[in-house]
Amino acid sequence: MLRQQDVGHRIVVRRIVGIREGRPLFSDALGELVELSETHLTLATAQGQLRVPVAQVHRAKRVPPTRRPTAAAVVALERAADEAWPAPTRGRLGDWLLRSAEGWTGRANSALPIGDPDRPLAAAVDAVQRWYAELGQPALINTPLPLAAPVGAELDARGWGTRPPTLVQTAPLPRLATASADQQGGTAADRGDARGAPNDTADPASGTPDAARIDAAAGAPAGGSSAVVELAAAPSDEWLAIAAGRKGGLPEAARHVLTAVDQVRFAHGYADGALVAVGRGTVTGQGRWLGLSLIEVLPVARRQGLARRVINELVGWGASGGATHAFLQVEQRNEAAVALYQRLGFVTHHTYLTRVAPGR
Repeated sequence: MLRQQDVGHRIVVRRIVGIREGRPLFSDALGELVELSETHLTLATAQGQLRVPVAQVHRAKRVPPTRRPTAAAVVALERAADEAWPAPTRGRLGDWLLRSAEGWTGRANSALPIGDPDRPLAAAVDAVQRWYAELGQPALINTPLPLAAPVGAELDARGWGTRPPTLVQTAPLPRLATASADQQGGTAADRGDARGAPNDTADPASGTPDAARIDAAAGAPAGGSSAVVELAAAPSDEWLAIAAGRKGGLPEAARHVLTAVDQVRFAHGYADGALVAVGRGTVTGQGRWLGLSLIEVLPVARRQGLARRVINELVGWGASGGATHAFLQVEQRNEAAVALYQRLGFVTHHTYLTRVAPGR
């Protein structure tokens, strides 16, 4: 059977799905093991998340991975994502990063355990808990998988909780631009062509990543030509109000997270003069990565393709600045957003789990 060391690896599970004429019926599932408890195991499959009671598991084993990114590639992308969402209060444990932003969003208030913490693993986890306790915050650790699987096993042994899996997804900018433009259709005016000189990221209460708040009809064709998307180097007060409504307020630390990036643009989507769509784009990782976050369309303007138009403008800006790939973070259970990103050309690079210290 499986062990905690298998979390983050590709497995196959044969499970009992019924009984026919006194004999069990089996079904096989293949995917990445993202959680293992005494009662259930959870897989990230091509069809979505699958939670299987241990009592239904007939057989399970690790299988060779499909082509997956190297550890170095995961580290590089995680550091680029950290640059794109910079916490104002920071510390280090060797290579590990400690981050705090007055509790605003999970990623800006969690440790990132990549590299060598310059001490034994158990001592490193103890140090993380002390650092956050001194700030009066709960200790959170984001564990990229399978890179940080040993950290996850240590946290399991200590009884740390687990938030829902987050997908870190990527796409080459040329493919993304083509897909977005093809699916929008229409003329440049219809697309609101206004290029300027956009997981997480996380709700302050739940820690869930920023997955564009898009309804299931986000794939509808672009709406009327009255809509226009503009990019700005700073967010407007209206933009910030939408972000505050979504994230439960905007403390001063939040403004730092949003704006303290050398290359950043804020997308403003207007319809009939009213701001109805927003998005944020950053270029980090030595200029390679365009990070997309806070993509949101207000309910009154959904089903008009505005999410794609916001993304397309940010892609154009990122490409003009030399970025070659885009990344975003989306909670796996957000099926509408995952489906939209898949249609645009995003694929999962790796996953991560946010772990929560017990007693919180």
